[in-house]
Amino acid sequence: MCAACPLHDRCTTAKTGRMLTIRPHHDLQAAARHQAATDPTWQDDYRRWRPMVERAVARLMARGNCRLPYRGTHANDRWLHHRAAALNLRRLVNLGLTYLNNTWTLTPTTP
Repeated sequence: MCAACPLHDRCTTAKTGRMLTIRPHHDLQAAARHQAATDPTWQDDYRRWRPMVERAVARLMARGNCRLPYRGTHANDRWLHHRAAALNLRRLVNLGLTYLNNTWTLTPTTP
C-alpha cells in the first residue's frame, strides 16, 4: 500500500510502511478541535473558565502532593477526596461562607 505512494520516502523509513489507527470517536474529536479553533464564543468561554481550573489543579498538586501518599487504590482515593473537600471548603470560606444561627450562609465579600 505505502510502497506505491509517491510520498513514501518522506513519510516513513519502515520497510513495512506506516499504520494509521482511526479511533471510534475521531469525527467527534475533529469537530471539537475545529470548533475550538474557529468559534469565538467557545474561545471566550475557554479563556473565562480555564484559569480557574488550572488554579484548582495547581492547588491540588501543591506542596509535594504530586505523588500519591499511600499504597492501594482505596486509601489514595480517600486521600484525594479529603484533599479536594478541604480545598473547596477553604475556597468557600474565602468567598464569604459563614456559620450563623445554625445556618451556613454564603455572603459575598466586596473586593
